[in-house]
Amino acid sequence: MRKWLLPHTKTLLTITNLAMKMKMLSLTTIPSERSHRFCSVRSTVSSNKHMETEPQGNAKSEQPFSDEIFNSTPKLGSYQLGDSTFYSLIQHYANSGDFKSLEMVLYRMRREKRVVLEKSFIFIFKAYGKAHLVEEAIRLFHTMVDEFHCKRTVKSFNSVLNVIIQEGLYHRALEFYNHIVNAKRMNILPNTLTFNLVIKTVCRLGLVDNAIELFREMPVRNCEPDIYTYCTLMDGLCKENRLDEAVLLLDEMQVDGCFPTPVTFNVLINGLCKNGELGRAAKLVDNMFLKGCLPNEVTYNTLIHGLCLKGDLDKAVSLLDRMVASKCMPNEVTYGTIINGLVKLGRAVDGACVLMSMEERKFHVNEYIYSTLISGLFKEGKAEDAMKLWKQMMEKGCKPNTVVYSALIDGLCRVGKPDEAEEILFEMINNGCAANAFTYSSLMKGFFESGKGHKAVEIWKDMAKNNCVYNEVCYSVLIHGLCEDGKIREARMVWTQMLSKGCKLDVVAYSSMIHGLCNAGSLEEALKLFNEMLCLEPKSQPDVFAYNILLNALCKQSNISHSIDLLNSMMDRGCDPDLVTCNIFLTALKEKLETPQDGTDFLNELAIRLFKRQRTSGGFKIVEVMLQKFLSPKTSTWERVVQELCRPKRIQAAINKCWSNLYG
Repeated sequence: MRKWLLPHTKTLLTITNLAMKMKMLSLTTIPSERSHRFCSVRSTVSSNKHMETEPQGNAKSEQPFSDEIFNSTPKLGSYQLGDSTFYSLIQHYANSGDFKSLEMVLYRMRREKRVVLEKSFIFIFKAYGKAHLVEEAIRLFHTMVDEFHCKRTVKSFNSVLNVIIQEGLYHRALEFYNHIVNAKRMNILPNTLTFNLVIKTVCRLGLVDNAIELFREMPVRNCEPDIYTYCTLMDGLCKENRLDEAVLLLDEMQVDGCFPTPVTFNVLINGLCKNGELGRAAKLVDNMFLKGCLPNEVTYNTLIHGLCLKGDLDKAVSLLDRMVASKCMPNEVTYGTIINGLVKLGRAVDGACVLMSMEERKFHVNEYIYSTLISGLFKEGKAEDAMKLWKQMMEKGCKPNTVVYSALIDGLCRVGKPDEAEEILFEMINNGCAANAFTYSSLMKGFFESGKGHKAVEIWKDMAKNNCVYNEVCYSVLIHGLCEDGKIREARMVWTQMLSKGCKLDVVAYSSMIHGLCNAGSLEEALKLFNEMLCLEPKSQPDVFAYNILLNALCKQSNISHSIDLLNSMMDRGCDPDLVTCNIFLTALKEKLETPQDGTDFLNELAIRLFKRQRTSGGFKIVEVMLQKFLSPKTSTWERVVQELCRPKRIQAAINKCWSNLYG
């Protein structure tokens, strides 16, 4: 070792102690005239004070660092003895997010005309990113040369660009990229990492065509796309439902000598599964094996999730067995996906069997899996099995959270046991688990449905006592319950309170109030409320249930012409009639006309109108109703049915379904 390195090595041994004691030194004043870039950080993190002059008085007591730490020996090239100490301090303070101390170190280095390495700036940029100080990172990047004599390269450029992107400021990232790359004085040429970051940014903005342009620009700038480039672009194409282009990119990358990894295949498989193209996803898995690329947990989880979304749970369970046979161990996500899928299909008992298999393999069963199964079993009317599972969960030491308690309370209310559900609520609160709006809404609904409206109102009052904020669902449940009990005056009061609180009225609240008014004989007021509903935002527009309430009320008053006008308006607004709608009109045509009709002509005309408007699913429903009622569709109706079924796209969809079943 060279002799001039020995004293410096000795200095380095004191760094750890120095960092711990630094805040005990007298470091309170820093000139801001030459360090204005860092004062903004200091004001953001610590205080709003800005110093305008250098410290006066005893200079020795107010220096940022003790001179005993650094040796003022002559410079050796651009290196000075003690530089490495400064670099270590920068790394330490950056990692700890101590920006005030970091500012002091940089001021001292600038005052002593020391060179700051680019890697030290990169440490600082990362620290700014963690602290969400994006603009400070950009400002510091622009001062690297003039104030710290550090040459900027693509490394520091990429670091700042990544900070901006991680903060989600995608437009700001593109602005920064264009400014730096096009600035001749910067002389920074983007590399593969730069392109990867920018392609990721434009994909996040949904500008996939721009991402493809950047991708094609890479070879022109002597940059070779890597695995990350291809995966990012494939993911962007999949999210825009441009699956064919994404799959073609897989072939292109192999031609260019970039071989896919499991991550690459997983991106494509995920895109295909979300689009319901499980047959093509299965072919890709076969392709993986041919390329010597073995599927991993993510691959199997993605396929299983796709099968569950499509409702093909038997194949999902079969794939789980194949996964285990391939020595690729399933995880909690795998089991949770299958259990959730089974519950959605009304097969909670099968879900419980999967839970047992999960426990046999020593996997941890979390609260959300228990809540899914408990809720599913109650919905299927298997209350005893649900309570048995609840007891097993408690015996195994799994502490229930709000989600599990709420699932149990909701389940007990569904099977007509609101009093038992209320006891669980008391237990829940005593165990320090706060009930939420869903918990209270379930209990209120349970009491209303069991004919104990007064208890439901008490629960409503308890919500306020327990500082639980009312939401739209709570109001809707209360309004619906009061209207069902015939308490229209009280429902109006709650309606007014809901409006005064600024809550947005949803379809359920409007429908409940309209239904209550119709039952009370206030049809004109109900129609007025319905017209008000038509002026709301799209998600609050009336659904077929709301229309059926008014159609039924109008038909009962023998106002057939008005009800047909409302039906026409309903269809014009894109809401298709359902079985209930058909039954309302069939009953009215038989009972409310001087010359009764069986409704055949009415339903034929309704089906034809839907087909003409390209609302084929609605047209098919009407034809199904006719067949169920033993009403014969006309020849013209059958012609439209055959035309719709024989469209090329429908035939192709049927073929694709066959292929999917074969490969599944």
